[in-house]
Amino acid sequence: MTGGTLADWQERDAAHVMATYARAPLAFTHGQGTALFDVEGRPYLDFLCGLAVTNLGHANPAVTEAVARQAGRLVHTSNLFLTEPMLDLAERLARIIGWDDARSFFSNCGGTANEAAIKLARRWGKRQNPAKVRVVTLEGSFHGRTMATLEATGQPAKHVPFQPLLGYVDTVPFDNAAALRAAVTDRHCAVMLEVVQGEGGVRPVPDDVLHAAREACDDHGALLIVDEVQTGIGRTGQWFAFQATSVQPDVVTVAKALANGLPIGACIAHGDAAAVFGPGDHATTFGGNPVTAAAACAVIDTIESSDLLAAARERSAQLVQRIEEMAGDTPLITGVRGSGLLLGVTLDAPVARAVEHACRERFLVVNAVADDVLRLAPPLTVTADEIDLALSALTEACNHVGGSSTRGKA
Repeated sequence: MTGGTLADWQERDAAHVMATYARAPLAFTHGQGTALFDVEGRPYLDFLCGLAVTNLGHANPAVTEAVARQAGRLVHTSNLFLTEPMLDLAERLARIIGWDDARSFFSNCGGTANEAAIKLARRWGKRQNPAKVRVVTLEGSFHGRTMATLEATGQPAKHVPFQPLLGYVDTVPFDNAAALRAAVTDRHCAVMLEVVQGEGGVRPVPDDVLHAAREACDDHGALLIVDEVQTGIGRTGQWFAFQATSVQPDVVTVAKALANGLPIGACIAHGDAAAVFGPGDHATTFGGNPVTAAAACAVIDTIESSDLLAAARERSAQLVQRIEEMAGDTPLITGVRGSGLLLGVTLDAPVARAVEHACRERFLVVNAVADDVLRLAPPLTVTADEIDLALSALTEACNHVGGSSTRGKA
């Protein structure tokens, strides 16, 4: 590690890393709690958490200790053998999801967790009828970047560079229960959706759509898959977002926050769906490896011991109230939507990227998740004072961008 300036890092990135990201002109060296520190040592308030990943903040001591201890004992054996951290994690996931008969398949990320769920659903469907392989998803959804999960993602612009796709998905409006019911037939093995669409603009899916999905799956022998990759592990003030509804899925996927930044995902099923896969049906080299599983166990234990689900609900109420008050006084801001600490600040103009940039200039990290929506996803450990600081920076950013927009129109 030789350090260097931001320009040095950008030069190295351009020379040797594929250009798949439009990076912000910012590089971080370390973090602590809600703070990130750039190459010049300046602290930023992190209200993005690596896209809803570091739910316990940066350098959490319990996770650090669990990783160091396990790395000193055993890092990898492959899934041909049992390791205790994987078993510990599977048992914890069954407990927090509330399914005594839950079984998990461990993967490396959200995309591969969703890939596993789709394959499980197709295996389920083909046992009933060889043609029962189609999946219904919602417009605006995001389920991953593999070829199967890319097509399941209800954002056509992301499909274009890789067409033709596999042709197994039917996509319906995210807020139309009747359209969803009509789309599901006996040829469908699953409906796949998010309770809150994170990358789709922090949009909660209406309750009637969730109920329509459950009913359509029951009527046609399909599985209901709920993608909790962004909403799971306390992000919404529940362990999983579906737990705040009256709808029970057959399969849930989780990743991002599960190990507070280490790469892990899980496809969790219960009931008959939990017994679909047999030996050789699906596999992964690194899924559930001891170090990431130990980190995930530490995450779950810390959220429980520190009562961070309640803390997330409390801090969410503070954020929502303050942003709703700002909507009457602050340029651009019209309101807020979402759940828990996954919130979208809605704007009255397509200037979210400009506001994101203005926030960074004021040492606040957020991101534009749509042209007129700014995503806030602070850690569950965020304090009331940190929220005050962040909203002060957001107010200044909106005043700056709103004033510039007004001047530009004059």
